[in-house]
Order: sequence, then structure tokens, then C-alpha cells
Amino acid sequence: MIQPTWDNTSAAPVSGSARPLGAAAEARTSLLQSFLMGGFEGSSHRRFDGHQLDLVAMTRHDVHAAADYEILTACGIGTVRDALRWHVIEQSPYQYCWASFLPMLQAASRQGVQVIWDLCHYGLPHDIDIWSTDFIDRFAAFAAATARVVAAETDAVPFYCPLNEMSYWAWAGGEFARMYPFATGRGPELKRQLARAAIAAIEAVRSVDSRARFVQAEPLINVVGVADKPGDIEAAEAHRRSQYEVFDMIAGRLAPELGGSEDHLDIIGLNFYFNNQWYWDGPTIPFGDAAYRPLRWMLTEVAARYGRPMLIAETGAEGSNGAGWLHYVCGEVRAARRAGAPVEGICIYPIMDYPGWDNFRHCRCGLIRAEDDWRTRVLDPDLRAQILEEQGMSIRPGA
Repeated sequence: MIQPTWDNTSAAPVSGSARPLGAAAEARTSLLQSFLMGGFEGSSHRRFDGHQLDLVAMTRHDVHAAADYEILTACGIGTVRDALRWHVIEQSPYQYCWASFLPMLQAASRQGVQVIWDLCHYGLPHDIDIWSTDFIDRFAAFAAATARVVAAETDAVPFYCPLNEMSYWAWAGGEFARMYPFATGRGPELKRQLARAAIAAIEAVRSVDSRARFVQAEPLINVVGVADKPGDIEAAEAHRRSQYEVFDMIAGRLAPELGGSEDHLDIIGLNFYFNNQWYWDGPTIPFGDAAYRPLRWMLTEVAARYGRPMLIAETGAEGSNGAGWLHYVCGEVRAARRAGAPVEGICIYPIMDYPGWDNFRHCRCGLIRAEDDWRTRVLDPDLRAQILEEQGMSIRPGA
């Protein structure tokens, strides 16, 4: 059994008149148990050299999920993002072994943790050709089977993210061969195939549990052209606007032959990091630079476009930058909410250390710091203090 070393006293709720995010009735959103959320790194793709990643297993989160959830609930975080490993669960067609998932699902239920489950975080069984109709059929069947398992274990309204970051997957796997399916020049085709699969999964889950909610988690980006190069300005703006393609496909506004509709688009998930803004064909725009677009403006643009509930589905910074970055993001979200953007939560992601995708270096980030053996967990004091500060501030519009 894992022995987490964290101070339960320091995790006590804020006293006095402060309204912790997600704790007070006035501050609790209609969707989530806590406004501040934690996300466990769940990538399980085949990388450029063919190696199969499984970060849930590598961090031993699959074994220690109960203790990891306990740490978060003690810190006032009652909603998390977590991931199933499709390639582990379905090792032969339409045959499922839930041994890797049930302990996590049951631990969340015991702890009273609300989970947004990623059905596919870049990884799929090796016998499936992602370009085929079999991929669509198998993924829909897997989604429905998952919904049946979840419904049998809990009465809570289930939340799912069908496919994490389809835009990034299309870029990395369809244009630059950095991950499966290792293609080049096929990004738009892969994006459409992934959207088709997500739509099929939504329908399959709803056939099992009509209450289910769905988060589409996509990168939130800004791309800027150089003023003296009009062609670059046009190309940068076209790329910036492409960030909406997946949402538009799910909603049936783009490529309606994929089967999307406005009813399919539920919750807008936005993944935002410090390097999500860059110059066209150039470097990252430094934070604080005149060209750096305030997050509040980006959020209000998305809100005006879709009119859906929104989440910051991923955000965070490595090393000592985590507390300052969270302070910035929370402040910008509060400003966006005052302007009417329906942002329902912020997910610190990853909430725990993880091994780097390419070289397995120990990436130190988030609230939970793991020792090199991935057994002992400790709290990062600076981020813990910042979380307490943010939990003590009202999130009501107009506040």
C-alpha cells in the first residue's frame, strides 16, 4: 500500500468568509464537484519508434489510484480527469478485461470523486487500422461497454472525453509521424476519422446511459503573423481558426457527412499551456510579450462561437512555474466569467509528476510530486499554497 506523505492539517478547508472553489454552495458549478480539478497523465500512444507508452502504469497511478484520489480530496479537489487504457482492456476484438479499470473506478466511487474518463488518450489496440471502418465500430463498441461498466458501479452522472486532442493527434500522427499512425500529409484526413469515431462513441454511450456528458478536449491556441509579411498573416490566421475544426465537425457545422450535430457538442474542453501561442513558422510568443493574447479574450471568443459550458481541460507548468501559472490562469478565467464566458472549471494537468514521452525523464509538475520509484507522493508546497489562495476567491460572475 502506498504511504503518501502529506500534511492533512494544511489541506483543511479555508475558514472564515472565503468561499472555496467548488466547496461552498454559491461557488459550486452546475457541472462539477470542484472548480479546480486535477488530471492524471494518461497518454498511451505508440511513439515514433514504435514503443507503446502507458503513463498510467508507469506512474503507478493504476495501483495507487485510491491514495492519489485521497490526496486530492483532502486538498479540496473533488473532480479529476483520468484515463482508460483501451489497448490494455481490449486485447482481442470485442473481448474486454476490466481488471485495469475497475479498481480505479471503484476507488473514485469510494472517495466520492467525480471523474471525467478519457476513453482514448491517443492509444488503441494494435490490431486496429485507424484508417478503417473497423476503428469506428470497435471504438463505439468499447465506449458502450465502458458505459455499461460505469453504470453498474455508480449512480452518478458519467462524464467522458471520447478522444483527447484530436487536433494534436492529427498533427502529430497524421502530418509529422511523431506518433501512431505515423503518417505524413494526412492530417486533415486523420482529423475527420477521429471526429467520426468520437461521434460514434457519443451515440454508443448515450444508447446505454442517456445522462452521460461529454467533454471535447482540444488545444486552445493563438498564432500570429509578421506584420511585413501579409502572406504569413493570412496563414497564421487560417491556422489559428483551424483550432475550431473539431468542435465544428462534432456539431455538424463542418463536414456534416461525418454525422455530427449540435446535440453531439456538449462541453467545450480547452487545453492551454504557456507555449500555446507562437509566431507563424517561428518561435513561441513569450509570456508578457505585446503579441501574447490574454487568455480571457481567447475564452470569450470561444464562448461567443459555441455558447456551451467550457472547461480549461488542461493547464499547468513544469518545475517552479506551476504556482505562478495557476495564478495567471485563474485570474484570466475570473475575468472571462465576469464577461459572461461559462467556464465551469480549471484542470491542473498533469496533477502529478510523469515520465517524459520521448526520453522518460522525470517531469516534475503539478501538486503531487512523486519520488523516482513512483511509490511515495508528497505535496508541492508552493502549488498547494496557490491552490488554497485560489480556492478562497469567489468564482461567481461579477465578483
